[in-house]
Amino acid sequence: MKNEEKLIIYQVFTRLFGNNNSGCINNGDIHTNGCGKMADFTPKALKEIKKLGTTHIWYTGVIEHATQTDYSAYHIHPDHPAIVKGKAGSPYAIKDYYDIDPDIATRVPERMKEFEQLVARTHKAGLKVIIDFVPNHVARQYHSDAQPDGTVELGANDDMTCSFSPYNNFYYIPQSELRGQFDMKAGADEAYKEYPAKATGNNRFDAYPNISDWYETIKLNYGVDYQNGGTCSFSPIPDTWLKMLDILLFWSSKQVDAFRCDMAEMVPVEFWEWAIPQVKEAYPHLLFIAEVYNPDEYHNYLQRGRFDYLYDKVGLYDTLRNVSCGYDSATAITRSWQNLGGIEKRMLNFLENHDEQRIASDFFVGNPYKAIPALIVSACMNTNPMMIYFGQEFGEMGMDTEGFSGRDGRTTIFDYWSVDTIRRWRNEGTFDGKLLTKEQKSIYALYRTILTIASQEKAITQGLFFDLMYANQNGWRFNEHKQYTFLRKYNNELLFIAVNFDNQPVDVAINIPSHAFDFLQIPQMDVYKATDLLTGKVEEICLLPYKATEFSIGTHGGKILKIKL
Repeated sequence: MKNEEKLIIYQVFTRLFGNNNSGCINNGDIHTNGCGKMADFTPKALKEIKKLGTTHIWYTGVIEHATQTDYSAYHIHPDHPAIVKGKAGSPYAIKDYYDIDPDIATRVPERMKEFEQLVARTHKAGLKVIIDFVPNHVARQYHSDAQPDGTVELGANDDMTCSFSPYNNFYYIPQSELRGQFDMKAGADEAYKEYPAKATGNNRFDAYPNISDWYETIKLNYGVDYQNGGTCSFSPIPDTWLKMLDILLFWSSKQVDAFRCDMAEMVPVEFWEWAIPQVKEAYPHLLFIAEVYNPDEYHNYLQRGRFDYLYDKVGLYDTLRNVSCGYDSATAITRSWQNLGGIEKRMLNFLENHDEQRIASDFFVGNPYKAIPALIVSACMNTNPMMIYFGQEFGEMGMDTEGFSGRDGRTTIFDYWSVDTIRRWRNEGTFDGKLLTKEQKSIYALYRTILTIASQEKAITQGLFFDLMYANQNGWRFNEHKQYTFLRKYNNELLFIAVNFDNQPVDVAINIPSHAFDFLQIPQMDVYKATDLLTGKVEEICLLPYKATEFSIGTHGGKILKIKL
């Protein structure tokens, strides 16, 4: 990766993207509700995705996972419905690390070839490919029908009489049958049987997982004996480490550009320290992005674990959500980046992903325009990556009742479904915009403008950052609880950025402290011509340490003023 490239990631749930069915029914199967395919990512589709300023596509849910759809005709072992969440199944209950999910293939026997073609099409469109690596857990009935020659399947040589052994791939509850605290039949003729029971994916080391657990998954053993004080057995190298490295190298050989590593902090950092350098030795440009939620572990997983980027969920995401909803002051944004202690450039920013509620849902702000200030801050305040979730750019509400996933403000990852805004945008693959509403077109235009600015303006992709909030406390024409402002600078280009989280337009007067002029080397002048990159309009402003800079900001709006010094 070149230092001057700012990653703009477009996360897309692969099986939902191309589903044209506008009449999906609750809990419908694949025959009733349909399913999108890898082939739906046509050159035209990829071109349209790239127009958002996108540099990378995260194809979520491409590796084969547990499902209630029967593919036994293709020599894929069927899954018991009691341990599959939803008709389609969770993409994080991996059933075969070496295979592609048959749901998303046009021709099931050629699913790997279709994936390779998808990677090639994506690269040809000038985009890079991210896929999931799910290292902590697998589906309860994990079985690889595509296991490469010379490799051994997970659990094949486990000693099931031991609750823990560094030579085992799984954790066991010896002499105990799984007694799940949920419906163990789920419509099947016989209840699901597992003996001896295996530990459940969310570190549940008994035979009684309940509906709140990740009951459809089993925990992988990286040599940590959790039930005996977390004792680590890392020498010799645990068998699971070797098998997972093989899996990483397998997918790296398919020319993917990055791995988003699911629940990376549930896997010991020593594994990442050992594995990532080996993968990068063979594939130097590969990126590793970690889903990590514990700030105390951030430095550990970056420095020791060798990750390139980490999720900024409990910091910036939570802060911007609270500010957008009116639960917190905009001054919290400053505290959020300061708490990172210098690793801001290594954090992945986002306002939506498959785990979080949609901005426009009743559970977030209920109106996509209200999050535009948060989008500007998230995308423009640093050089680090920015991610959006498909449909976010149209104000997708995520308020459907799909099946296993109820009406929770999220787009389902468990069910066969169709996403309304994406279906309208695609319009049978034409992308002509004819089915989009006026509001959807308006939101899209804002996203495209903001993300393109974030990906192309050198002051954002490479420049310095200066937070102006400390000089604007208790100002009579600046409400630090509802507005946030900062500067970005590269060479002779200055971006003066301010956003308004309030539900009314404001005329602001923003103080620029002397230190900002010294730090950014800004010549002081009474009059500068400034172009608002969001609208193209030109206005005159002053840049002086003893006189406030005045301009107006619209309701739930922002200004990105570009000044040539």
